[in-house]
Amino acid sequence: MSVMQNITNDEKSEINSGANQYLTFILAGEEYGVDILRVQEIKGWNKVTPIPNTPEYIQGVINLRGTIIPIIDLRCRFGLENISYGPTTVVIVLKVVGGGGNRIMGIVVDAVSDVYNVSLDEMKQPPDFGKVVSVDFIKGLAAVSEKMVIILDIDHLLNAGVMVSDDGQIH
Repeated sequence: MSVMQNITNDEKSEINSGANQYLTFILAGEEYGVDILRVQEIKGWNKVTPIPNTPEYIQGVINLRGTIIPIIDLRCRFGLENISYGPTTVVIVLKVVGGGGNRIMGIVVDAVSDVYNVSLDEMKQPPDFGKVVSVDFIKGLAAVSEKMVIILDIDHLLNAGVMVSDDGQIH
């Protein structure tokens, strides 16, 4: 029996329509999504080791099974109000492509929400605000279950202004 015979008709239509899965999370009441294939793991919030002389949104680093991973607070990166981390605060560990290779980085978010299938047809381009507001890190907007989900281009978001060398040094 072939692999395609084990897939339901709904799943076949998703594959044919170019549907991608996105892990969604909450920041300040809004729902954002990242490509689920980039998610390495989701961890509860733990203390990080601060690195001096880094941008405010870089919380520090953690040691994850021998790999030093920079941790970015997305609330701070987006200029949102700082809040105390709570029981739902998590770190999403992501594989980021850019700067000549792949690297692992973590983002702190208020809570994980859901996983959605979004086809290319369902994704809309972000509005053009001109030069006043940069939306380069937004891959698109998708209406899912009567709400708007902002799909992030994680490579652009975490490579813009955050320079991490191959040896894990933050610049």
